[in-house]
Amino acid sequence: MVLLQLDPFLNELTSMFEKSKEKGSVWVTLKRSSLKSKLQKRKLSAAGESIEYRCLIRATDAKKTISTSVGAKDHLRFQASYATILKAHMTALKKRERKDRKKPTEAEKKESTSTSTKPKKL
Repeated sequence: MVLLQLDPFLNELTSMFEKSKEKGSVWVTLKRSSLKSKLQKRKLSAAGESIEYRCLIRATDAKKTISTSVGAKDHLRFQASYATILKAHMTALKKRERKDRKKPTEAEKKESTSTSTKPKKL
């Protein structure tokens, strides 16, 4: 597994989606990470320094695995690019079938309006 920069990761992700268009799947996982070991985290917390967390993103198509790390500064740019790629490659999804609702007939409309418009007795 190779830790790539943002743009090469997005290019590789696009090529993974293209390769799996006819048959196959692409799995993408996101995880909060500091990219530091437990020992380093303990030293930083003991020293009173704050730990900068990043988002670790992994993608695999069962043959190849790629990953990248996104900081808070690059988050919005990455999210917009990632959303564009997902929208472009989710063409195989089926549309949801909606049930037809019966339209009320004229007689039913008159009954419902006549019963609701009667004046109430005090």
